[in-house]
Amino acid sequence: MPERAWDAVALPGVDAVWLMGVWERSPAGRAIALADPGLREVVAAALPDATDADVVGSPYCIRTYTADVNLGGPAGLAVARAALARRGLRLLLDFVPNHVAPDHPWVAGHPEYFVRGTRADLARDPQAWLETPGGIYARGRDPSAPPWPDVVQLDPMSAPLRDAVVETLGEIAAQCDGVRCDMAMLLLDDVAERTWRGRLEPAREQPYWSEVSSRVRGTHPEFTFLAETYGDHDGALLGQGIEACYDKRLYDRLREGDAPGVRAHLVADPRLQARLVRFLENHDEPRAATVFTPARLRAAAVALLTLPGEVLLHEGQLDGLRTKLPVQLGRRPLEQPDPDAHVFWSGLLATVARERLRQGDWRLLEVTGWPDNQSCSSLLAWCWAQHLVIVNYSGEAADGLVQLGVEWAGQSWRLQDVLGGESYRRDGDELARRGLYVALPAWGAHVFRLGERGLDTRARTLGRP
Repeated sequence: MPERAWDAVALPGVDAVWLMGVWERSPAGRAIALADPGLREVVAAALPDATDADVVGSPYCIRTYTADVNLGGPAGLAVARAALARRGLRLLLDFVPNHVAPDHPWVAGHPEYFVRGTRADLARDPQAWLETPGGIYARGRDPSAPPWPDVVQLDPMSAPLRDAVVETLGEIAAQCDGVRCDMAMLLLDDVAERTWRGRLEPAREQPYWSEVSSRVRGTHPEFTFLAETYGDHDGALLGQGIEACYDKRLYDRLREGDAPGVRAHLVADPRLQARLVRFLENHDEPRAATVFTPARLRAAAVALLTLPGEVLLHEGQLDGLRTKLPVQLGRRPLEQPDPDAHVFWSGLLATVARERLRQGDWRLLEVTGWPDNQSCSSLLAWCWAQHLVIVNYSGEAADGLVQLGVEWAGQSWRLQDVLGGESYRRDGDELARRGLYVALPAWGAHVFRLGERGLDTRARTLGRP
């Protein structure tokens, strides 16, 4: 790849790149994909001139954890990692703990790694079971959805499997700085037992992620585990060695335009929120440009980039691309970037990075109104050490009083809006007593840099509860 391609992902504030689909894909999985009429419809919708050659198989139907030769193999992956490292970026890759492809070498050689069934199971429910060279195995699944047709279910309670997983992750850790763990909650003891109801090996002394993460870090202490998870399992995963978890609940509330719901979600412990991965789109969700209006997307983006936690930006998101690509495709349609989206995202990323905005402690702020005016329910407000953020997350104008606290008293404050350029001077005693009056148009936002007349130590500590 040319150097300019790596430069393009080294955006202001970005510190890591997750490359999806690096590992060798399964020929068996590709054949299953080609035979799926539903997938063919999705592929045709995304890429009308697609041929069979464009369907390369799912990156989550992995045959081996070896960099695919079509992408340059292990040597090409090493070049990519070095190119990112020169730009100060870490490299994350996928790890799929729940299942492997039907032609993965483990399938024929290690039946003890899998959830096993009988011929009666296969006859009763051929969609949930498959016959392999190693025996009859369950197809991979989430308890809330039908089985996936192209993968084979691993048994997270199997001691030999855990040994093999630790060995595999050790090999992965030699090639990157961390892994994004696909559907990580499916390996939690209670979720696995609820899914398979007596078909697993007996529970082990240590939960899956506790054992696997601690053993891998025994040889690679800086290795990062980031988890895709749904269904309020983030607390359990964060307690078992995972550094950060997807925050699907925030995404859903932003997508729904639910300002009170967003606020209710943000009352959680800031230490927990700092370990959440927040996003407006990813490869599983529709493109943000198709589900958010331009104005609401701008408001959501300001919130995303100024809240605590990790921020996940999907490739194409910053150019306003609208086509959701099936992960099985190896070619994309030609799509013209949205110049307005590019200008907005580029400017916002540069501003947040330049301002070093997410510094110090973070605090959610209350916004109050009046008996005859409760539009304040649409206003979201929080502060960091040197910045105050207010977002009107609604399609109507809103105003209210942002409650700042007694620590603002005793000084004259200068509020510089780094988004719009406006500057305001406010008396600290009045702010502490009454609050900061704010009026914002629909989907409007302020990001104020805080300054005060005289000593500036107060501005560096405002985020503290």
